[in-house]
Amino acid sequence: MVNENRAHKPRTQAAHRSRRWFLNKALLAGGVSAVAVMGGYVATTADAEEAGSADATASVTPSGPPPGGGFGQTIAYDDFVGVTTDGTVLDDLYAVHSTGVSTVPVIRAARAFLDGLTDAQKAATLFDVDSDQWLDWTNVDSNDRDGVALRDLTDKQYALSMKLLRASLSARGLRQADSIRKLNQFLGEYEGDTSKALNEDAYWFTVMGTPSATEAWGFQFEGHHLVINYFVLGDQVVMTPTFMGSEPTKITYEGKDYHLFREETLAGLALLRSLDETQLAQALSTAQKSGTDLIAGAGQDNAVIPYAGVKGSALNRRQRRLLLDLAEVYVGYQDEGHARVRLREIERHLDDTYFHWIGEHEDDSAFYYRVHSPVVLIEYDAESPLGYHESDTSASPSASESASATASASAGPGGPGSGPQGTPTQQHIHTIIRTPNGNDYGVDLLKLHRETDH
Repeated sequence: MVNENRAHKPRTQAAHRSRRWFLNKALLAGGVSAVAVMGGYVATTADAEEAGSADATASVTPSGPPPGGGFGQTIAYDDFVGVTTDGTVLDDLYAVHSTGVSTVPVIRAARAFLDGLTDAQKAATLFDVDSDQWLDWTNVDSNDRDGVALRDLTDKQYALSMKLLRASLSARGLRQADSIRKLNQFLGEYEGDTSKALNEDAYWFTVMGTPSATEAWGFQFEGHHLVINYFVLGDQVVMTPTFMGSEPTKITYEGKDYHLFREETLAGLALLRSLDETQLAQALSTAQKSGTDLIAGAGQDNAVIPYAGVKGSALNRRQRRLLLDLAEVYVGYQDEGHARVRLREIERHLDDTYFHWIGEHEDDSAFYYRVHSPVVLIEYDAESPLGYHESDTSASPSASESASATASASAGPGGPGSGPQGTPTQQHIHTIIRTPNGNDYGVDLLKLHRETDH
């Protein structure tokens, strides 16, 4: 049953930001006491889920984490600037135009989804197109979210929600999202509690604006390790920020083999290994890989991240193709037509695209890389274990075997070497893709639309 007390704006958006900021601060400062107060897996892991120790070359705005990593604070929509290299937004990067790729399927799917909701569910789900709700997302396993959860939908409503995702994502993107949710279910079984946020249906929809062929609107799909922001204006689409992660990433569960982020891992390695000594010296950071290096995660909407690494203009033709192939892995999670549009946008700025790497580069190494240009920011980060500790005797234990391993571990959730400062591993990966210089959530397009059409 839908909780009608969570109707769509009974708690102010400032209160939402304050509450989430309080949780983040409590977890950072409270240590064991915070775990005792907050309870559960979220209390022991949320600090690392959103933290970003980052490379020494990166800095952040006051709304971001303190130097060396920490939590960001959700900002208001009106205060959004976007990711920049020095705090200054580059102008004239985006324009309202026709892409020639239809958005009719996603508009129809969104309308059908909303039409299938009850009045109470709609009240919890609908927000203004310029709502702070866009920015109020987190990748931690929290139940403190607005909207309507998959677990509260009827079978018919659930089917309609999946049609909305299917219309928005490519086939590969839908498989990725489904796999992330499935492994969230595994993690709940591994931890011994699937009743809260560690299950495959603890994911929420919110819809900003009204699905329309002419007016701006969008939706957000949010839960642990999976956050999709999908903005639509005419036949233009902006699907950023999109956060995807998993712990574990490689497992056999319910008779099916999973290996998430294999393409992201291999594409990054392929580009790095193509570099000559001079290029490699530019790409590789002198910083040591830490337990978490992601910079532009939740609460980092106004992050200041200077360029670092080897520049696209310094790459040969084959290397530039590998760089574009790497970007395509991330862009390709959205529907195919708009993915092609997005990739052309990235290609136009390939000379000014930087590739940066932290850590070793063996097949099984835990590493971080970043692809960064005026129009795209991609981060990949193999992080320290938090909830899952890979057994020394089994690379792919079942949920029951994993639960036994957890029970015998003496170092708490995640086992030895776990926690924010633990040894990173490819069994816990976070990724994010953003549109720098003001167009995450389609903010710049909405501004241009209002300036020219209203």
